[in-house]
Amino acid sequence: MKKAKEILKKYWGFDSFRPLQEDIVDSVIYGHDTAAILPTGGGKSICFQVPGMALEGLTLVISPLIGLMEDQVTTLRKKGIDAEMITSSMTYREIDIALDNARFGNMKFLYTSPERIKTPLFISRFKLMKIGLIAIDEAHCISEWGHDFRPAYCEIAKLREHHPHTPLIALTASATQRVKKDIFESLELKHPNVFEGDLERKNLSYNVEFTENKLQTIIELVQAKPNETGIIYCRTRRSVKHIVTQLRALNVPAGFYHGGLKIEDRKYMLDNWLNGSLKVMVATNAFGMGIDKPDVRYVLHFEIPNNIEAFYQEAGRAGRDNQEAKTIAYYSSEDIDLMKNQFLMKYPPLDRVKTIFSAVCNFLQVAVGSGDQESYDFDIQTFHKNFGVPITETYYALKILQLNETINFDEAGFHSTRLRITVGNSTLYKFQVSHDKIMNLVALLTRSYPGIFDRFININEYEFAKRLKISRKELTKQLLFLEEYGVIDINFQSNLPKITLTGERLPDSMLAISPSAYLNRKAIEEEKLNSMIHFITSNDCRSELIIAYFNGNEIGPEGNKCGKCDNCIRLKQVNHKFEDLTEMIKAILPGTLKKIMTDLNLPKEIIAKGLHHLILEEEIIFKTDTYSIRKKNN
Repeated sequence: MKKAKEILKKYWGFDSFRPLQEDIVDSVIYGHDTAAILPTGGGKSICFQVPGMALEGLTLVISPLIGLMEDQVTTLRKKGIDAEMITSSMTYREIDIALDNARFGNMKFLYTSPERIKTPLFISRFKLMKIGLIAIDEAHCISEWGHDFRPAYCEIAKLREHHPHTPLIALTASATQRVKKDIFESLELKHPNVFEGDLERKNLSYNVEFTENKLQTIIELVQAKPNETGIIYCRTRRSVKHIVTQLRALNVPAGFYHGGLKIEDRKYMLDNWLNGSLKVMVATNAFGMGIDKPDVRYVLHFEIPNNIEAFYQEAGRAGRDNQEAKTIAYYSSEDIDLMKNQFLMKYPPLDRVKTIFSAVCNFLQVAVGSGDQESYDFDIQTFHKNFGVPITETYYALKILQLNETINFDEAGFHSTRLRITVGNSTLYKFQVSHDKIMNLVALLTRSYPGIFDRFININEYEFAKRLKISRKELTKQLLFLEEYGVIDINFQSNLPKITLTGERLPDSMLAISPSAYLNRKAIEEEKLNSMIHFITSNDCRSELIIAYFNGNEIGPEGNKCGKCDNCIRLKQVNHKFEDLTEMIKAILPGTLKKIMTDLNLPKEIIAKGLHHLILEEEIIFKTDTYSIRKKNN
């Protein structure tokens, strides 16, 4: 469609769509329900944002990730497109204003979490909005078999009762056969057009490497590729901090990224990684969603994810320029047992979950019968000190309660200061003139954010103080002064996670944990973990293993092997002539048996045969656990 290409060029600067994008966009514009399953880097956001601009009315985007919503809303606004988001960290007043703007203003995109669409406030306004498109991002979250199951996704289909003729698009990077079936059925898609990208990334090699010193192995690889861009994924913030500290000590330009960073710190790290000042980003899985850097040459996993979906998605951030790229998941002898133990920790006994919820409510001073839709900053460290509940146990109990839809748990940790001017221009001018001390601040606010009279905007207090040439303390004092006189509504920044009750607090005896939030979820996660362990320990082609997992089939004896993963390379090496093997061993000596196995990536029994032959031929010697070349005078 000509109009779609004009929009693509005008707002995104592209002359043409990527493979499948144009077909998907046309399907949506012509009013068809559509499912798009495109691998990471396939450009999913274009598939609903271009139709959203082409169609009349507002596009509602349902997404589970606050970070992704923030990135996309910010990007759209920079293009001159009016977009807004509703999250759990916003007050009732903020949400009320955002929904009014969506109904009466020129807004084109409204992003929200699935939990928000169930509230009476949202539903009452949604009925009255002119909706051109409903987009469900990360649609795998609708399925219990999806790796980030969110029960609230199952309520999305009810929105269609209010706008039955509005097309719906569901998007995800990957989905097994069971997940696809759940997406189509739960969303009640009407004769959908289904578009699936190729699961196989031919330019990527997937590798699993055994090592007893993962950190040293990673350091050596990074130092060997000083001019290449890479990502190192970790499962915890502690691991991120440890690795980046070690890399920086060796003068490696490394950045770090996790959900607890302040907005200015996240922006600094991301900008410097994108422009190449930082070559390596060490991060949790909070990094990468919606970030499209084409020249990532390697993705390393310091700790292996619990499921193949997460591994495939994170590994897929390498090689988006279609040039050769490498992904490596490292594991040690303890890691598989550790993964199993961590899985068990995620599911404390049900009675314990209920006890922890009661303690959290008491800590937050939420009385029985109150708290419905109210949000609270949650200081987990202070809670731990006051109630003696281990932090990890509290965290996993809250995650179960979120799955149970008892609470919403926003664990990102940081949200910036948000404010809105509540008076009109003339009143503001009179106030400004009569109060010299806030004149510069008001001028900066109105000049920087033309929409500040209509909606809450995020401000960077550090940047504001710097531009006003005052201290942060003085800035806070001036903002509080404006709030006191009713000039602004303001919610100051917080570094704490936020808990929102989805209903009033029930007596402890009435709190029920559904099977889908505990027993079913536990069984599904265990099956996924076993699939991941099989992926780690298998001798089959890694690419074949991934494709078979998503397609729900077995690997045949004559599969389409990639030829470049660690298992395929090992198979090639095993088939080498025996003379080649012995020369390969000699080339890397001296070394221990373990080091030789790691360097050559060959089974122990094959290495042992080569070593035995070389010792009998008196070409090498073995001394103090080390094999080395025999010197001529030995």
